[in-house]
Amino acid sequence: MASAGGSGFAQRLVRDWYHPHLTALAALLWPLSLVFGALAALRRIAYRRGWRRVECLPVPVVVVGNITVGGSGKTPFVTALAHELRARGRHPGIVSRGYGRRDGDVREVVPGADSGEVGDEPLILAETGCPVFVGRDRAAAGRALLAAHRSCDVILCDDGLQHYRLARDVEIAIVDASRGVGNGLLLPAGPLREPEARLATVDAVVHLVSGDVVRLGTGDGRSTYTTHEPQPWRNLADPTRVADPAAWSGPDVHAVAGIAHPQRFFALLRAQGITAVEHRFADHHDYSAHDLAFEDATAILMTQKDAVKCVRFADGRFWFLPVRATVDAALVDLVLEKIDGCQAARVARMPGNQGPARL
Repeated sequence: MASAGGSGFAQRLVRDWYHPHLTALAALLWPLSLVFGALAALRRIAYRRGWRRVECLPVPVVVVGNITVGGSGKTPFVTALAHELRARGRHPGIVSRGYGRRDGDVREVVPGADSGEVGDEPLILAETGCPVFVGRDRAAAGRALLAAHRSCDVILCDDGLQHYRLARDVEIAIVDASRGVGNGLLLPAGPLREPEARLATVDAVVHLVSGDVVRLGTGDGRSTYTTHEPQPWRNLADPTRVADPAAWSGPDVHAVAGIAHPQRFFALLRAQGITAVEHRFADHHDYSAHDLAFEDATAILMTQKDAVKCVRFADGRFWFLPVRATVDAALVDLVLEKIDGCQAARVARMPGNQGPARL
């Protein structure tokens, strides 16, 4: 099993975060987590009390985020939620920071754009057909989106649960059920950006589960689950080609994953009966042809997030596996109820574009 990208220390740190018992490294870093927690709490208080400026957009804002570092399936969920809202007659737009970008300016994302300029995940979001804008300042990205697309009546924010500058009407937290909150400690001793108690303050908690995980929910959308359903394989160089995954097995088949939780992708391959040489890269890795120069490869398999960064040098051996997230209908009902019911409160916040805001 091969690996690439990311330092050995970083890989060890992540392993320790999700170890079933407190490790020596986590214990050593625990004092730093106290400092991180104090600074994070002070920052949130500053926004809540109006010491720092909060911006309220003229349309409802739904933030989809998490309280842990790394991926928990936010982008597929935002994609699916956007489709559900469009099916209910809404006109969503999407904003994202666009991790991995060379710049932090605000710009619109169009299919086929350079991932270095807009980020990898926003390119996937752009395939929804919804307008997508990226920017380090999500509020500024939202303003630019609304100015360019006046029919937009709801903003979905991919990540940004901790981006308190942008006021929000609905908060959805995604939790990877296979990893949970790890050791429950804040950065850098653990994977948490905010204390686990933060989950009690959001409007809905969505657990990303696999087929072998018991699916629990309250029935009202406030505590529910999502799954990732694999779609047909797609060839990067020739979209008309049909895949035969049954032929993908052995040392000449390579699988790469530059995502936060690569094991999730490799498990999907094994579930399809595919055996491959596995290559782990750092999350948001910017691939070059040299990275994937596997001379013996008859097939190079990857996630959609990896694929958008490999199109420029891909040949017929490159395939990617799209996934479709499921969305609980009760959660869609909850979102619509929230964004419709809070219209008056949002308008009341508009003078001066300042609080009080939902924090």
